[in-house]
Amino acid sequence: MKAYSRFSDTELADLLKSGDRTAFTEIFNRYNSLLYIHAFKKFNNKEEARDAVQEAFAMIWAKRETLMVKSNLVGYLYTCVQHKILDQISRNKTARNYLASLQNFIDEVKEGTDDLIRLKQLSAIIDQEINALPNKMREIFELSRKKNLSHKEIAAKLNISEETVKSQVKNALKILRVKLGLFVYLMFMIRF
Repeated sequence: MKAYSRFSDTELADLLKSGDRTAFTEIFNRYNSLLYIHAFKKFNNKEEARDAVQEAFAMIWAKRETLMVKSNLVGYLYTCVQHKILDQISRNKTARNYLASLQNFIDEVKEGTDDLIRLKQLSAIIDQEINALPNKMREIFELSRKKNLSHKEIAAKLNISEETVKSQVKNALKILRVKLGLFVYLMFMIRF
C-alpha cells in the first residue's frame, strides 16, 4: 500500500489526474484547513468559506483529467479557491442588488397604489359635492372645469351673460371650498 502522506504535491497531482481517489483525499486533507482559513478571512463567514473551499475541490475533482499544475499544487489550489470566493462575492452582490431592486419596486407599487386609492376617494368626494350644487350652477361649473370651456364659450352655449357665468363659477368655488376644506379644494384645482 502506498503512503500518500509521503508523496510530494507533484506526485499527488499526477495521481489525481489519473483518477486516484486516495490522492484526492490526501490533497484535501493536506490543504483543506489552509484554504478554509484563507476563504474565511475573505468572507468572515464559516458557511460561505466552507462552501467556497468545497466548490473548489469539487471543481478540481471534476476537471482532474485536464488538471494543469505547472509548478506547485498549493498555488493552484489557492487560485481555484480565490476564483470561487470571487464567484460567491459576485453572486452575493447580484442577489443583494436584485433584492434591493425588488424592494424598491414593491415600495413604488405600494406607494402608487396608495396614492391611486386616495385620489379615487378624493375624486368621489369632489364629484359628490359638485353633484350637490344647484343644477344651473353645477352645469356651468362642469363646463368650466371639466370641459375647459371659457366663460365666453359657456355664455354662448347656454344663452346667458358672461357675468352670470363668472358669478356662478365663483359661487360654486366658494361652496366647494367651504364643504371640502382648503386642502381638498387645492387638490381639486390642481386636478382640473
